[in-house]
Amino acid sequence: MARYTGPRLKICRNLGTILPGLTTKPTLERAFPPGQHGAKRRKKDSDYKLRLIEKQKLRFHYGILERQFTRYVAEAARQKGPTGANLVRLLESRLDNLVWRLGLAATIPAARQLVVHGHISVDGTRVDRPSFSVGVGQTITIREKSRAKPFIQALLEASASRSRPAYLEFDPSKAAGKVLAAPTREDMPFTVNTQAVVEYYSQKL
Repeated sequence: MARYTGPRLKICRNLGTILPGLTTKPTLERAFPPGQHGAKRRKKDSDYKLRLIEKQKLRFHYGILERQFTRYVAEAARQKGPTGANLVRLLESRLDNLVWRLGLAATIPAARQLVVHGHISVDGTRVDRPSFSVGVGQTITIREKSRAKPFIQALLEASASRSRPAYLEFDPSKAAGKVLAAPTREDMPFTVNTQAVVEYYSQKL
């Protein structure tokens, strides 16, 4: 399974913001791009680069390669309603993201590992595909035989102190969470201009 495995803080510094799904660091210690000349004053960014940055924020936060991300944008454009809002809903509904948002993993890559290794089920059915789209009303649980594992117990204990978006509920005693509503832009864990992302792809689709 192809995914980004490079330095995570370098990506955050390039984009000028912490991506909470990519790293557990709360802030950027050096809020300027990496490299010898990163701290020096740069010329004003072009409109294209500003749109590119917004697109890369989403792509790296959710851990999606370019071809798959393009498919998400195309699907969002086909659906009814604003494309940006549709894109957020599609990305936030990914199983690996929801496992992270429920507090069962420190980052989305860690959540993806839980899913791929078969520890997660949706409505009682084992799902090992991180991109699986979870709908409103569906329940995400840690599988019964996985709950006794020490590292799973540690994750459940740590999840008690994690904050969760309003569209999710979680019962630590049952190791189960439920999607209460469709996610919206306001549920995003960081600031991103989705309209700029749509404009970036407007001539590519």
